[in-house]
Amino acid sequence: MITKIAWKNIWFKPLNTILSIILLTASVAIITLLILLQDQFEKKFNDNIDGIDMVLGAQGSPLQLILSSVYQVDAPTGNIDYAEAKQWMNHRFVETAIPLAFGDNYHGFRIVGTTPEYLTKYGAELSEGKVFEHNFDVVVGSAVAQKMNIKVGDKFFGSHGDSEEGEVHEDHAYIVTGIASHTGKVVDNLILCNIPSVWAMHDHEHEHNHDEEGTAEAHNHDDHNHDHHDHEATEEMHDHEEHAAAEEAHHHDDDHVHDHHTEEAHDHDHVDMPISEEGKEITAVLLKFKSKMAIVTWPRLIPQNTKMQGALPAIEINRLFTLFGIGLDALQYLAYGIMLISGISIFIALFNTLKERKYEFALLRVNGASRLQLLMLVLIESLLLCVTGYIFGTIVGRLALSLISGSSESEFKISFNPLEFVWEKEGYLFLLTIFVGVLAAVIPAVKAYGLNISKTLANA
Repeated sequence: MITKIAWKNIWFKPLNTILSIILLTASVAIITLLILLQDQFEKKFNDNIDGIDMVLGAQGSPLQLILSSVYQVDAPTGNIDYAEAKQWMNHRFVETAIPLAFGDNYHGFRIVGTTPEYLTKYGAELSEGKVFEHNFDVVVGSAVAQKMNIKVGDKFFGSHGDSEEGEVHEDHAYIVTGIASHTGKVVDNLILCNIPSVWAMHDHEHEHNHDEEGTAEAHNHDDHNHDHHDHEATEEMHDHEEHAAAEEAHHHDDDHVHDHHTEEAHDHDHVDMPISEEGKEITAVLLKFKSKMAIVTWPRLIPQNTKMQGALPAIEINRLFTLFGIGLDALQYLAYGIMLISGISIFIALFNTLKERKYEFALLRVNGASRLQLLMLVLIESLLLCVTGYIFGTIVGRLALSLISGSSESEFKISFNPLEFVWEKEGYLFLLTIFVGVLAAVIPAVKAYGLNISKTLANA
């Protein structure tokens, strides 16, 4: 009964009530958003660096190397010599070494050359198909397969670089041999192949450009010397015709075999073609050590003895969290300030209406209401405002997280779950909201409790 009266009373002045609810909703929404962002952000970042003690890559910004190689959200610092990197990968201190080679993308999803151990490292099993075995075979992450509607056996062409608008490599098609299971980690948004595929793709591009330049130069050279070699060309043409006739007779019996395998050879010549590792480059190596001594010594030894660097993910991510923490703390202070203002707003609303409602309280006392019931009435009014603001705030905060998740997923391939609850922190937030409501209602409730019935009715 008291709760029903309290609910009607708070809507007696709807503008004051709406203002208090809006202020509480804003403060709770900001704090809820920050709680969810911080919790999921740290969880995702820590899950992705689990099992990676060091990243070996080109010299430059260590944080950029970590972001590009581990989280796939930044441009790499450059390439490193594969032969030089293998010397460190085969070191007795190294437990696992996973090489990475970047270069292409498919509709914004990065194509990464690596080994099957990369899938194992992130706990990604194959929901369909099999692991890549030949050049240009690919395993597609679950998010990529879902968004692009890719199935096992599909073929597609990659685009050069990280940009979706890059030049399309139409010489070789990637063939989907497997689809990885959902992990909630960075592998979900990647397309994985072996490293020779990356080398073959860009070696072919280099040779194609070189051939075009050579053809142009040869054409100019032939024009320049055409008159000089005219008679030689006539004799060579005569010899060539005789040779061609002999060749035609020689290959006549094999024509039906060639016709039968032409299309298959066109698709698979690049698969079985061995690719030399000499002079080749990769982007980075993910290292896990047997000995913790390497974590201490290698960041200093590597740049002293090579043109590479060794970046420690744990240190760089802590730096990143520190930088983010400054902004998050500032937003939290702002939210607490808004909550304080909303508490003051509730207090002013209750205190002002108390003067107007003292005759109502006196009549309630005359009709049998106790002092304690009047005190509870004022407290419940304040708590109803706070609970309403908290409910709306948690809803608005999750809607905001959903919008942020949509933009971050398209830009950085990082998604957030708005339906996840951080019970401990959000529970503390609820208790804090209730505390603000009680604090705002204390003085008006005490004044209602100590109301003098006879004096109030006599003045009326």
